[in-house]
Order: sequence, then structure tokens, then C-alpha cells
Amino acid sequence: MTAVLVDPQGTVETPLQRIDRTGRRPVWEEEPTRIGQGLKGLSLVAICLVVLGPLWVVLVTSLSDRKTITEAGGLVIWPGTITFEAYEALLSGGAVTRAALVSVGLTVVGTVFSMVVSVLCAYGLSRVGSFGHRPLLMMLMVTMFFGAGLIPTYLLVTGIGLQDSYWSMILPSAISVFNILVLRAFFMGTAPELIESARIDGAGEWRILFTIVMPLSRAVVAVISLFYAVGYWSQWFNAMLYIQDSEKYPLQMILRQLVLQHQVPPGAMGQAVSSGALSSLAVQMAVMILALIPVAAMSPFVQKHFQKGMLIGAVKG
Repeated sequence: MTAVLVDPQGTVETPLQRIDRTGRRPVWEEEPTRIGQGLKGLSLVAICLVVLGPLWVVLVTSLSDRKTITEAGGLVIWPGTITFEAYEALLSGGAVTRAALVSVGLTVVGTVFSMVVSVLCAYGLSRVGSFGHRPLLMMLMVTMFFGAGLIPTYLLVTGIGLQDSYWSMILPSAISVFNILVLRAFFMGTAPELIESARIDGAGEWRILFTIVMPLSRAVVAVISLFYAVGYWSQWFNAMLYIQDSEKYPLQMILRQLVLQHQVPPGAMGQAVSSGALSSLAVQMAVMILALIPVAAMSPFVQKHFQKGMLIGAVKG
């Protein structure tokens, strides 16, 4: 039987948890050597350089003028003349600004739609014994291993009239069965005593979901919302398949045209690149930075929820 300890605040802890909290090393774990600590430090520095090095090059290149980029022969490692001409050209209006607004709209609407459907589906499947519980769960799990394929999906989307529509970038990828299963596992971990007491007090399923289950599931909801948001923000494949109107392109589609096809959108920016006043490489790197900013800005706010949301959600139930 495992002994427990109670601290002055009344928190119950096992001996291992108390050792971890106080920072003392367990007796069976050896003290690290100087060589081991040095190697760990060098490894962390090397990993940071590998991760941050390319981002530094992209940022410096986006802030360099045409002369500096020409002298460097392409990507700039060390900054020379700093200029914000590329960002001013991107944010002055035109295709890039419009595409950024389209991406923001798709991300917000798509994330809300996906979360509403995923939460409702996961909560229904978490109530064991509900109508059609097991057949629906099996049907969802089958789709994780077997898909219809690209051609049937394309025919379905075009057949229901979603061609060249914003919904064609939302509905085909609106639901992730993996995310539903994670939410379901977390919902099943909710204390049944709370749900039963709410039912005794006369609460229905909707009230139980929104007043009891959802407040207790903020961690996993934040993590799954981030997954959906990053997926919608980074989406370009559906736009390439279903969107013909260039004014409906998301930001990632414009980035693809700039980097892979070397196509500069028409307008003031295109004229500046054609005349040689602005480097096309600086424009490409600036678009990359703009595409990274929302994801980098959202991640710190949900970072604290990752361990609780994913590990507990994946283990419970």
C-alpha cells in the first residue's frame, strides 16, 4: 500500500511527488557528472541553433535591401542595411493583405465550426449506453484507416456546389477523428458523481455539457482548438483544388505562388519587384514571417495546457 503525505495546505501527496516538488533527487538516481552536464548543455545549444538558425536567416533576409541580398548571393546570414520595404509593400494593400484577411476569417470560422461539431460528437460518444454509441464510434474509427480518396472527395465537393466557395476550404477537413477521440477520452474522465448529482438536480444534457464538462475540460479544448487553428491557417491544398478566383486565395496560397512558382501578385508590390526597387527574395521571406506570426503568438497561451490536455486526455477513459 502506498503511503501518502499531507502538507500544511491539506494537499495529499505520495513520497515521489513530494521529492519532485521539493527538488531533491531520488536516492536511486545518480548525480550528474560534469561531462554529462556539459554534453547536455552543448546538445541544447545545438538544437536551438538548428531550430532558430533558419528562422534567423529568413528574418534577416526579409529585412535586407536588394544590394545586401545581391552581395550575399541569396539568403542573408548577417544583417547589413536594414529596411522594412518588403513589409511595407505587403501591408500596403493588395493581394497579400486580402489573402491574410481571408486566412484569418477561415481560421476563426473553421476553428469554431470544427470545435462545436467535435465537442458535441465527443460528448455524445462519451456517454456509454447512449443511442447508437458503439456503431457511430466504430464508423468514425474506420475513417481513420480507410479514406475515399482524392477523386471521390473532389467529385463530392464540386457536386454539392462548393466549387470556388470558402466552405470548400472548411468542410472537407472540418473534422479530425483523432481530436474527437482525445476529447471523448477526456470527457469520460469527468467524475460521474458530478454528472449524476446534476441530473438529480434536474439538469439536462446541454446544461451538464456547458456548465460542468466544458469548464473542467479547458485544457484539452485549448489544445484541440490550437490544432484546428493551425491546420486552417496553414491550409493551401484545398484552395489549390477548389478555388479559381484569386481574390479568395488564403495567405498560404500566395506564399506558394511566391516561393515555388515565383509569381509576384500584381499591383504596387509587383511593379516594385519588376523595376528592381524591391527584391523578390525579401518579399518571399517577409510573407513567410507574416505566416509564422499568428502561430507563434498563439502557442505561448496554450503551452501550459499541452501536458494536461494531451497526456491526461489520451490516458483517461
